[in-house]
Amino acid sequence: MPDLLFTGPDDARLTLMLAHGAGAPMDSGWMNAMAERLAGHGIRVARFEFGYMAARRSGQRKPPPRAETLLGEYLDAVDALGPTQNLFIGGKSLGGRVASMVADELFAQGKIAGLVCLGYPFHPPAKPQQLRTAHLKHLAVPALICQGTRDPFGTRDEVLSYELSPQINIEWLEDGDHDFKPRKPLTLDGNLDAAAAAVAGWMREIVAE
Repeated sequence: MPDLLFTGPDDARLTLMLAHGAGAPMDSGWMNAMAERLAGHGIRVARFEFGYMAARRSGQRKPPPRAETLLGEYLDAVDALGPTQNLFIGGKSLGGRVASMVADELFAQGKIAGLVCLGYPFHPPAKPQQLRTAHLKHLAVPALICQGTRDPFGTRDEVLSYELSPQINIEWLEDGDHDFKPRKPLTLDGNLDAAAAAVAGWMREIVAE
């Protein structure tokens, strides 16, 4: 079972499990900044690492595997957390993609209330024809995707042309790249603040429905 890293109040009404992106660990600066902002909104954040990333801590330089091979690890993390009321799952980039591939199963089992993707990798950079959206067309779980408008993994213009489930809501972060970083005079802090506020507000709306 994976080790879990918690941020936020233990008695929070809402919990969000987050997996990291392909190249940085669960306690990267970006992940820390987002977890702290979410905690500031009263959300309990539970983070974990996929095995390949955890192995890097002991000096093993393992590359990211295919997303499809990580589904079991995400399910194991949910099991490690245990029964949790008002649980949402998600992650940054790869982590969110993997979460989106197990979300309907967990939703049908009544284990989660929704899905949160922070910078979804709709396609590899410079390869817009290699879409990773097939399962998103019929997604049944309520979902929120926070996406930078100029994300090379899926810009606003590109994403608006995709066929996506009506259950998917998208929060656009102005001029943000894949890490939500905009060009001046806009700031990364501003977009991270906006993303955290959007996630927290949306989670509360889903639970209140």
